Amino acid sequence: MSKSNNITLGVSAPPYLHWGKTIPSVMKELCIALLPAAIMAVCNFGPAALKVIGLAILAAVLTEAVCSKMTKSECRLDDFHAVYIGMLVAFMLPADAPWWLPVIGSAVAVGLGKMLFGGLGANPLCPPAVAWAILVFSWPALMDASSVVLNSDLLDPLYRLKYFGAADADANFTLASLLLGQQMGGLGSSQAGALLVGGAFAAVRMNISIETPIGFIVGVLLLGSILNVSNPTEYASGVFHLFAGSTLFGAFFLATEFGGSPSRPLARLLYGMIAGAMTIVIRVFGIHSDGVPFAILLANLIMPFLDMIRPKPFGAKS
Repeated sequence: MSKSNNITLGVSAPPYLHWGKTIPSVMKELCIALLPAAIMAVCNFGPAALKVIGLAILAAVLTEAVCSKMTKSECRLDDFHAVYIGMLVAFMLPADAPWWLPVIGSAVAVGLGKMLFGGLGANPLCPPAVAWAILVFSWPALMDASSVVLNSDLLDPLYRLKYFGAADADANFTLASLLLGQQMGGLGSSQAGALLVGGAFAAVRMNISIETPIGFIVGVLLLGSILNVSNPTEYASGVFHLFAGSTLFGAFFLATEFGGSPSRPLARLLYGMIAGAMTIVIRVFGIHSDGVPFAILLANLIMPFLDMIRPKPFGAKS
């Protein structure tokens, strides 16, 4: 067990505690890291994006307060983790989602994904990804941004790739357009350029372990490039996959959620590579055009086995 700022963590203490940072300061800076993507989402989708973000944050905070009251445990809203979860949930929803969708999503993420397992650090799965999966299976039509956000001319690059081929995707999207978030998808998770800036800020401030996003990006680029070389007319390049959809969002903000990620550097690198490669597998061979949250949930399940990888002590016999 580890403690920081009078907060007791569960089975997996985050690496940043070893760097002398407190949980509230880290969560505040992670929320700041998401602000560029939130601003770009409002620019690309309009004020409706603010409504979804606000409702998701409010629902996450209220759910944690209610769960703390019901379990007669200390209410820790001042650690800003509920705010952070609310923002992550909102980023995966369509900008024009009905008001109750972010409310249910955040309630599921905090109540089922976090508090049910004992709170911050004890959750085996990424809470926002759990909420996303439940919402996708329960209301697939409302989670499809292309069918919900009707007042936009943006296209979904991964949908075009899956159903019309790599040539069509390349013809409709450039690297610049993907970086500027000119693609249909989750209101924040599709803002590739802003997420890259925010992820770099989080890494520089040592709020996340850099091995996980590096591994994730390598996994996406490597498998994506192998498939592209094998059949460039059918499979898009690894670079296209990196900046299309919610790849960077997953790499920097979902996969690094410390409750479901390994505690050792080598294990985190392998964990990220597996999640990144699974993203390509789901996109190419699965029914979902994006698949990043599903890939991270699958990687969460094998995390305990990766954490068993331990270096031998210096001088030990093989």
